[in-house]
Amino acid sequence: MELVVSPTHQRLRDRVQRITGFDLLPRPTVAAQFGVGHTAGDPVAERFVAQTYHGEMGAERARELLDEALRVGVDNVPEAPESMRELFAEFETVPDWVDPELVEQGAAVWRRWGYSLGAVGNAGTMDTYTEGSLAVPLSLSGGYAGASALHRYLETSRWWLEVCRPGAVLTPGSRAREVSLKVRVMHVSVRARVAAHPEWDSEVHGLPISQSEMMLTLLGGSVAPALGLYSLGFITSPAEMRAVLHFNRYLGYLVGCRVDEMYPETVADAVRLLYYFDATRRNDSGALGPELVEGFVPSFEPGPGVRGLARMRARYHLHLQAGYTRLFMLPWNRRGYRLPSGLLGLVILFGRAPLIAAVELARRFSPHVDRWWQRSSMQRWQRWHAWHIGQREERFDAGRQLRR
Repeated sequence: MELVVSPTHQRLRDRVQRITGFDLLPRPTVAAQFGVGHTAGDPVAERFVAQTYHGEMGAERARELLDEALRVGVDNVPEAPESMRELFAEFETVPDWVDPELVEQGAAVWRRWGYSLGAVGNAGTMDTYTEGSLAVPLSLSGGYAGASALHRYLETSRWWLEVCRPGAVLTPGSRAREVSLKVRVMHVSVRARVAAHPEWDSEVHGLPISQSEMMLTLLGGSVAPALGLYSLGFITSPAEMRAVLHFNRYLGYLVGCRVDEMYPETVADAVRLLYYFDATRRNDSGALGPELVEGFVPSFEPGPGVRGLARMRARYHLHLQAGYTRLFMLPWNRRGYRLPSGLLGLVILFGRAPLIAAVELARRFSPHVDRWWQRSSMQRWQRWHAWHIGQREERFDAGRQLRR
């Protein structure tokens, strides 16, 4: 898949390299791998989904079989097809490169960021909806379109909350690992349905939810928020950035992302890949970009039956989310959408930044403060999630049909 660096980005790259010696673009081999990654999927999980969810077994029975295998182990499920056994064998193998200590350090960074991780990550994701390859699958699946936008965000938040619990992603049978495998299967199912849809142009876009696009989400959960959240008082050291990059690498492995070739080993390499994505945008999402972007923040608007403190709480989060989008979406992209101003949200975010910075400094001198900061950030995030999700269930449903 051919990717072309825009002249504006090329000039900026040349100027920065001339002044600082730092090259904003990745090495040619990495750039080539990034292009090839747009046509690469997840063959092991794809065989399982094709045989079960999209095969004679059907989605309902496949879901039951997957739940049973996660509960008792695939070796104790006689009906498990060979494709399921192959999927579990790969999923349950911990790669040699995994450093458990680094994984835990990275998870601790997520626990400190808490609610802000989800908000800044979502704002950054919205900034990518200029691209048809990202907007078409989301629009067709309906995940982030219209009234379902908030629920889909809450579903993603559940995965974030589970995987950053202490020790969770490396503990066999944990809820974090269960949800990760379901996310992987769901992505594969959506990929197959979108690829077969007449609105998808494989010659232009490659493969839906491709390896390169999945890798971008890993950078959006590591280096991108680490750098961006400095403005809001979160002080993430270079060592912590490397740890959260390693943590996201393992998360990528769990959800079917190939993280052995082009995945960055350093913060600088991660910045180069993020810049390369921005430099090679096609800006071809058309009307789908506004559909996705303009539907998200308003989905936090309290319903007509919400009154009193609950209404105030909902409005507070509406302003917060609008503030995050104003701060973390590129201004020239944001101007193309009709969005709430976000000014009140910015006042809130910048107003509390000095307090966050003070705690961030204190935790470096006191392990007790560090533990308290992680615990309190998680508790606030969990309370917000529980309040919004109510009695609804996050299903990570691989049997979900496209909405059109």
